[in-house]
Amino acid sequence: MRNFKVFLYLFPLMVNGFTGDISFSAEIRNRVVAIVNTELITLYELNNRMKEMTGYEPSDLKAMSEQRYIETRREIVDLMIDEKIELEKIRELGINVTDKKVDAAIERIKKDNHLTHEDLIAQLKEDGLTYEKYKANIKSDLERAELINFEVKSKIILREETIKAYYYEHKEQFRTTEKVHLAVIVLIQKDPSNQDEARSLNRKAEEILTRVKNGEDFGELARQFSQGPGASEGGDMGFFKDSELNPKLREVVREMSSGEVSEPIIIPNGMQIIRVLEKHGGGIRPFEDVKDAIQGILFREELNKRYSAWIKELRETAYTKIIF
Repeated sequence: MRNFKVFLYLFPLMVNGFTGDISFSAEIRNRVVAIVNTELITLYELNNRMKEMTGYEPSDLKAMSEQRYIETRREIVDLMIDEKIELEKIRELGINVTDKKVDAAIERIKKDNHLTHEDLIAQLKEDGLTYEKYKANIKSDLERAELINFEVKSKIILREETIKAYYYEHKEQFRTTEKVHLAVIVLIQKDPSNQDEARSLNRKAEEILTRVKNGEDFGELARQFSQGPGASEGGDMGFFKDSELNPKLREVVREMSSGEVSEPIIIPNGMQIIRVLEKHGGGIRPFEDVKDAIQGILFREELNKRYSAWIKELRETAYTKIIF
């Protein structure tokens, strides 16, 4: 489905052969384009899959670029051959996912995509799928996941020294930029050319700063006096990278520590008082902080490599023929 990801993978409609009294157009539509052992892949299946995966009718895809159409068609046929081989292996190993697991998977999909059951049914209808067909697809997806887990994932072991080696070889991947968490009290000067207003605004800023230094809560004073963004949240402006601050403010903030409050700062339309709530210095994140992320990267790389080798080995022992 193209609007949201409700499939773990996309699997084809199974068409297992011809009848003796079909029409000429049906024969063309259902002609065999590939053979995998005793299984067939028909043009009907292939065209459906191309539309599912590209969002275009095959004829439209061909009209846009014949070369791209030929490449896409071959890639998808190869994918479908792999799926047929996997299906045979699933049958051989007796893998069978229960209806209860299928229903649980669909519930997770609905939750992750913020869908009601009615939303899902409506989307399936729009995509030309029945709920029963959708459940069958999910069942196939789960069975394939179990197969890959049994044949590939369960055999992957990542050693600590491998994870550490990746960390030291890719340290720059884990560099963080300096960030600062700011709160601000902004006082607006309505008429920038009015010197009396400017002096009055400066006195007000000094009074507020004195109250902060005497222990009054910066956030409460921001709610009471600030005319800038975030006033209702105590002047909280969130985190900024060093590069996101204007040069003057960057220079001021760099000299401040967490919890420190600035002197009143003149801005084009008034004055502001800054408080540094937190500072996070830039640098390389420690190994322990990124260990799990590295493990995930290496696991995916190893999984892809082993899966490719595994499916290649199965294809070498299978009878396959592509007929275009």
